[in-house]
Amino acid sequence: MHILVVGASGRVGEHLVEYLLQKNHKVTGTSRKEEQLFEHEHYNQIKFDLTDPKDQLAASFPETTEAVYFVSGSRGKDLLQVDLHGAVKTIQIAEEKHIKRYVMLSGFNSLNPESFHTDRVKPLLNYYISKHYADLYLMHNTNLDYTIFQPGPLKENKGSGNVRLNNEEAGDSSIENVAQTLAEMLEQSNTFKKAITMRDGDQPITQALSEV
Repeated sequence: MHILVVGASGRVGEHLVEYLLQKNHKVTGTSRKEEQLFEHEHYNQIKFDLTDPKDQLAASFPETTEAVYFVSGSRGKDLLQVDLHGAVKTIQIAEEKHIKRYVMLSGFNSLNPESFHTDRVKPLLNYYISKHYADLYLMHNTNLDYTIFQPGPLKENKGSGNVRLNNEEAGDSSIENVAQTLAEMLEQSNTFKKAITMRDGDQPITQALSEV
């Protein structure tokens, strides 16, 4: 499958690209950086700025794209233009180009605004608001085969390959586990049109995904 990874140079994006290449997919990564992230025969990279007009971004989408991952983020620097409006623009482009599969990296319980008043969320409130409305747009304004993936706080820990999905309480999420779970869900139709929470846990990723 030919996959576009929006945000390939990010913390999750780099690991995600590695997993997708290991699974023999063709990957186009987007970045605002000039340097090539991977030297691999199945990897291509395009310069891509989510604050650019939608038509300009659409022209950069490879015509052979079959799935889109949105794993980009401004790290709090430009939440409205990148995390919210940038995401929505890529969703709209996917629809216009008839790319059915779209996977959004979001935040734990991003669709539940009541949770935004907790001590865990308050320091990141504007991020969660941005993700909330981008996720709602994806759910209610498209016919895409979407998955909204909602890990707990991202940690640089070594990935164990074991997770817990759709647990009610947030917990730390290894970036490697997040990326691997994202890669594994790509073609699993039981994950389509669902929001799935994640934390590190005790269940192998493939098994956990099969039970969502």
